[in-house]
Amino acid sequence: MKRLILIRHGESEWNKLNLFTGWTDVDLTEAGIREAREAGRLLLADGYRPQRCFTSYLKRAVKTLNEVLDAMNMDYLPVEKSWRLNEKSYGALQGQNKREAAMQYGDDQVLLWRRSFDTRPPALAVDDPRSPRQDARYNEIADEELPLTESLQDTIARLMPYYQETILKAFGQCNELMVVAHGNSLRGIVKEIKQMSNDEIIRFNMPTAVPYVFEFDDSLRLQSDRMLGNAAEIAAKMQRVAEQGKAK
Repeated sequence: MKRLILIRHGESEWNKLNLFTGWTDVDLTEAGIREAREAGRLLLADGYRPQRCFTSYLKRAVKTLNEVLDAMNMDYLPVEKSWRLNEKSYGALQGQNKREAAMQYGDDQVLLWRRSFDTRPPALAVDDPRSPRQDARYNEIADEELPLTESLQDTIARLMPYYQETILKAFGQCNELMVVAHGNSLRGIVKEIKQMSNDEIIRFNMPTAVPYVFEFDDSLRLQSDRMLGNAAEIAAKMQRVAEQGKAK
């Protein structure tokens, strides 16, 4: 049996302010840290023991992983970071309040930017300070690979080579892996694992800091999946994600 644990980062400072975040590198709130530690405690209590971990270049995911591992007394685990696990780029919307954007552009347009499969938000200019092409952490990556905006489709295309060639191949040496990343990058992985349609993934939301566990047979065929924690609390978290970006 093989297991893959997916965790979206805990509440970030911009989650709390209801701002489009994307590739902006914002920190966790105190509530986000508590969420992350609770995720670790849930995993520990249920007997999960990941052998290798993966995360993005963004501190809200990195710190969530650190808190999860600390709560599990597994700080020693090897961790690999990849920009391909970063959140979807929201382009020129990054830093804008989602509710204010809905008032300016309308609920339907903001919903398209947030949740459609193939619609991109307005792009950043190449020389915009918010552009990853102006960020030293991405200096080793070709400019044309660094997005100025992305749809969910683009995000999935960006992360799939890493998921297939690095994460899945790690099952050759490990039986249990953990990925701590972001709502949209993780939705891309969920879509691939569960073979969801474009319409199905649009309606699916990743709650913050809730371990989502997938079990596979030795041929990596999906056998089961479940989220750990209180079902009502998980449903409430998912609903809050769905309601972001509405004018009212």
